[in-house]
Amino acid sequence: MARTSQAAPLGDIDPFTPTPESPVRVRARDMPADMHFEPHRHAWGQLAYCASGVIQVSVHAAAAATAYIVPPSRAVWIAPGALHAVAVLEAAAFRTLYIDPSVVPAVGAHCRVMAVTPLLRELVSALDPVGGPPPGPARMAALTGLVLDEIGHAESLALGVPLPGPGSDKRLRALCQAVLDAPGRYATLHDWAADSGASERTLARLFRAQFSMGFAQWRRQAVLAHALPRLARGEPVGQVAAASGYASDSAFSAMFKTAMGQPPSGFMGKNAA
Repeated sequence: MARTSQAAPLGDIDPFTPTPESPVRVRARDMPADMHFEPHRHAWGQLAYCASGVIQVSVHAAAAATAYIVPPSRAVWIAPGALHAVAVLEAAAFRTLYIDPSVVPAVGAHCRVMAVTPLLRELVSALDPVGGPPPGPARMAALTGLVLDEIGHAESLALGVPLPGPGSDKRLRALCQAVLDAPGRYATLHDWAADSGASERTLARLFRAQFSMGFAQWRRQAVLAHALPRLARGEPVGQVAAASGYASDSAFSAMFKTAMGQPPSGFMGKNAA
């Protein structure tokens, strides 16, 4: 059974609320699989990532949402005021940075997926040392400056999977959910259309109207969201490729390198490091 946690609404004060005087706060939590945080928003910016495990962060807009799958080597930047929900897909050592709006980097006005560099990972650990004393004011100021600089210069990755809003065509919503549940089942929209109750032409039109992209591009994002956590766990590339609907390792690796800028082996090596 899924466990649900309520988050503080916009403007509520808690011990982790950042201020201009203490602009970066770190919250570390170990969360079991199937934990959910209902949609909520904060007045501050938020960087969410996992030291281990996998989470899904869904950012909601007026007409649609975007789902981000976050393995340990990636993080989601959540802009101040953005409505978002969190689901724990695998038991996670969850790390959250709360950042006061007064110091949010210029790139922080929009939500995005970013790479977590080894330096940023160590900076977070230094801000919240496990079992050790908290850093003093001077060290905290130095660490804060470095964290903000790393966030401002972090590589952005186009890894979000856009999802149809509640008022969209129910056939499109059902198809998107089916692909997310089993992205390797079919490779083409023609095959998916046979199970959807709509023609291929109708579905293609719905994808363009809702997401401003074709089905193939959207499915690639869904496949990456499915494949990243499995690669992060160290599953063989061939096994992940087959589960993603690719007939060969080389075809999957080519798609992965185009999207991620590195082959699956490179991603697995960085994650292991």
